[in-house]
Order: sequence, then C-alpha cells, then structure tokens
Amino acid sequence: MQRTIIFTTILLALGQRLAAQTTLQDTVKQQEKDTAVFHKRSFFPLPAAAYSQEKGLEVGVVMLYSFYTSKDPVLRNSTINLIPSITTEKQFKIDLKTDIWTDANNWHFKSNLRYHDFPINFYGLGDTTRKAGATLLDNRRYKVQLEAEKRIGGHFYAGLSLLFQHDTYKAAEDKGVYPEMSLIDKDGGYATFIGATGIYDNRDNQNYTHKGSWMRLNVAFAPAFLSKRALWKFDGQVRHFIPISARSTVGLNGLFNSLQGSTLPFYLLPEMGNDLMMRGYYTGRYRDQNYLAGQVEYRYFLEPRIPVNIWFLHMEPKFALAAFGGSGAVFNNRDIAMSHFKPTYGLGVRWFYDEGAKLTIRIDYAWGEKRRGEDRQSGLYLSLAEAF
Repeated sequence: MQRTIIFTTILLALGQRLAAQTTLQDTVKQQEKDTAVFHKRSFFPLPAAAYSQEKGLEVGVVMLYSFYTSKDPVLRNSTINLIPSITTEKQFKIDLKTDIWTDANNWHFKSNLRYHDFPINFYGLGDTTRKAGATLLDNRRYKVQLEAEKRIGGHFYAGLSLLFQHDTYKAAEDKGVYPEMSLIDKDGGYATFIGATGIYDNRDNQNYTHKGSWMRLNVAFAPAFLSKRALWKFDGQVRHFIPISARSTVGLNGLFNSLQGSTLPFYLLPEMGNDLMMRGYYTGRYRDQNYLAGQVEYRYFLEPRIPVNIWFLHMEPKFALAAFGGSGAVFNNRDIAMSHFKPTYGLGVRWFYDEGAKLTIRIDYAWGEKRRGEDRQSGLYLSLAEAF
C-alpha cells in the first residue's frame, strides 16, 4: 500500500512537471508567434510627381524599408528611407536616411546622406520677407550626418553626433533680393559640426506614439580648422503625448534651434517651415539666427476598418484623422517679440500600411500667415511617417 502511494505521488509530480513544461512551451511559442506577427519586415514605395516653372516636371519615389535587428519583443523597428528624384531641367537629388535600433533598444544609430543639385527660392533674412522679393538660386549640397546614442540608465540616452555640410550657390536670375544683398559666404561654404546629445525617451511607440515623452538636446561646435569659420549650434526638442481614450491622443511638440558665432553663413541659419514643424510655410521663407516653434496635434483612430477590394487584393486598412495648430518665430539675439510669431493650422489623414510597426502614410494640408498683398501661405504634404 505504501509503495502504491509513493508510486502514485511520483506520477502526479511528473505529470505536473510535464504540464508546467508544456504550458511554458506553449507560452514561449505564443510569444514567438506574437513577435513574428508584429516583427514583420515591410517595404513601401510611394511615387511622387510635381511641376513648377523653374524645375519643370519632377519625378521621384519615396521608399521606406522597415525591419528588426533581432527577435526581442520589445525591440523597436529600424528603417531605411531612400528618396531619389529628377527633373526635366536635369536637376537631381537623393536622400538616404537610416534609423537603427539594436540590443534591446540599448543602442540607437541614425544617419543621413544627401546630395542635391536643385534650385531653391531665397527670400532674404528675418521674418518680414516678401514673396515678390524671391530670387531663384541654384544650390548644390553635400551632406553627411551621423549620430550614435547609448542607453545610460532607465529612459536616458547619451551620444555623439557629426554633421558635415558643403553648399554652393549661384543666382539663376537677376531679380529679387539676392543679387544686391550682402550675405556671409554668399557663394557657399562648408562646416563640420561635432556634437554631444542627451535624450530622454519613454514613448510606447516611436512611430505613432499614444503616450509618453521624448526630449532631446544637441550641442555642436564647428572648429575653424574643419570649417570655413568657427560656429556653435544648439538644437532642442520636446514631444509629449497625452492619451485621451483608447482611440485618441493629444501630442505636444516644441523646438528651439540656434546658430551662434561672430559671422553666420546665411545657408546655415535656422529656417522656418517644412512637413514636420510649421507646416504651410515654404522652407526658408523666413530664416534667422534663432528659431522657436511649438505645435499641438489631436489624433483619432477610425474604427471599424473599411474593407477594400481591388481585383484579387483584399485589405482592411486602418486610418486615423488629425487636426493640428501651432506657432513659430525666427529672430536674432537682439530682437525677440510676440509680434514675430506666426500661425499654422491644418487637417490630415493617416493610413497604417504596417500595423505592427505603426508606420503610416500621412497627408496634411496646412495654412499659415497671410501677408498684406499676398495670398495666404499654405501647403499640401504627402509623407511617410508622422510629423512628430
């Protein structure tokens, strides 16, 4: 009888151990399955076309490849972004960006390699420039930007940065402010900035954040022996997201850029306006020694999904809507006033083409300032990834 009890006890113990191992194996398999579902690679090409009198027909493509450097379930996705385009006026540009996360998000590497031979409109300096004063400039730019950051504890990262930029400029027309304007390095120049970066990042997702904060400060110096002149550059940015409900969130974003030195090249001065901040303004319409801007954006997930059937392709794409507004100003060290600040506001829609990584295609339309005698400044933006 005693032997029977002992034998039964052993069998029960073995059965419990096998059941525990089976449960653990099932859990591991489920985690691997969940990771595989969300850690998918994706590649999305987005054709782009535009026309203007000075450029002719511009044809290009925006390509974004998303991947993961390991099977770590908490690892953020890495991306490679390539944007080449060419015009019928034999103008060309290519932009290659990488954003790599490794080792349980302990290391973060970014790079930007850019070359363009492309015209730009130069309006002058300050925040009172006129549209009628624009001069079309031929601009050739070589740019190399490298950044590396390591987690030093908790949500804090520290790293180094390197930026090399070389520009040449030539007026493509005689009209406008450029021909008679006195500018530092009017025909172009070069600079090499070596910097240090500090970051705080506790966002739940870096591509489409629902809650959390991101703060970054970069201080960089361009020594005279590596640059045309000695310069200091300060870049600070804050992002904070407040969840309103499971479907909606409010994002707050602020930035400050500053260029300091005894003489400041005009092409390195902070510029207002692009598809990320102060949407609705032509990049460089207003530029000066300092740039301060902020924006707020409300995002709302649309549910349920709307099925789309195109021949053999069946999709249930996920969409979100957005409304945003903000204000910004450029100014020099001697003159800052509330009158410098200009408005921006607009609406947008997002399509999640990679739900696992929460990668989106973004369409925004924004309005800006209306100066006397001019149409209201505005812009339509078609981009991969969020503004912030």
